[in-house]
Amino acid sequence: MKEIETQQHQEQEAQHEQEVQVSKTLRRVVLTVNFIMMFLGCTASPLLLRLYFVRGGHRIWLSSWIQTSGFPIVFIPLIISYYHRRKTDKHAKPYLITQNLFLSSLGLGILIGIDNLLYAYGVSYLPVSTSSILISTQLGFTALFAFFIVKQKFTACSINAVALLSFGALILGLNSDGDRPEGESKGEYFEGFFMTLGAAILNAFVYPVVELTYTKANQAITYTLVMEMQLVMGVFATAFGTVGMFIAKDFQVIPREGKAYGLGEFNYYQVLVWSAILWQFCLLGIVGGIHYTSALVTGIFVMVLIPVTEVFAIIFFHEEFNSGKGVSLALFLWGFVSYFYGELKANKKKKKKQQQLAVSVLELPKGTT
Repeated sequence: MKEIETQQHQEQEAQHEQEVQVSKTLRRVVLTVNFIMMFLGCTASPLLLRLYFVRGGHRIWLSSWIQTSGFPIVFIPLIISYYHRRKTDKHAKPYLITQNLFLSSLGLGILIGIDNLLYAYGVSYLPVSTSSILISTQLGFTALFAFFIVKQKFTACSINAVALLSFGALILGLNSDGDRPEGESKGEYFEGFFMTLGAAILNAFVYPVVELTYTKANQAITYTLVMEMQLVMGVFATAFGTVGMFIAKDFQVIPREGKAYGLGEFNYYQVLVWSAILWQFCLLGIVGGIHYTSALVTGIFVMVLIPVTEVFAIIFFHEEFNSGKGVSLALFLWGFVSYFYGELKANKKKKKKQQQLAVSVLELPKGTT
């Protein structure tokens, strides 16, 4: 009898080890897919958006709309997640989002729609190699807004990062004469410059607000819940862009613009469709990367993609990479490294405190609280 029980126990352990191994393998596969989506989305989407304008596109509202119009793609992971939940709980709800989170996501979606408009306006005038560097200033503004919104303390590293990113943006602005595309006035260049900077500031504001929303949610923030919020934000950001397109009469202009497009009508629609898909790849990859690793690891990966985008812009659009732009990029990368090094130190310090607290609780005499 004991031999049978021992054999059953061993079989259960072997099955458990196999399930753990499958779970780890699946996690690696999902993580790899997320980083591939992040790479494709974060590098290709700005290039395609610029391609739209370079080859004869002129509609600002349309180019802002396509940045979130691929939101139906989010239904794929949500449906998979729902069926997975149904396996363990037959009465599982089809959604996890609460009314308060829905309303918060609605407001954030409108802000993202405005941010998309500012970014599209900026990209219409700026080279990709410039806008990519400039949009990365959001890191410094995020640290600033996080201080006021979620009471995140400034550190020497974050202050250093803000200073470096600000100085890099200043150099980029002073270097406008050597960076301005042919046939573009200085006024148009600076319009694009400040619109892109405005997009970076607004995007930086959204991140701490999202963090504050998570804090006040009063429920577990799972990957599925984040995807549901992402879907709601995408719907209302797209709705904001759709209203703008109706007002600007973009829907009537699209057929004419497609026929006159420099790469041909078929490629015009290809650019729009793939832009929408790749922007969603970028968003899904970032959310998945944060969930399966950390914001720090994901942030470092996105940072690495900035010079990759720069290289692609130089290859495909023959953009100049002058000394001013090189100095700005170096300062931005230095700012990133400084910020993430500070975050790494803060996380280690936090974990050490938690471990010390856990040890002190274990060492308490029995009967004490």
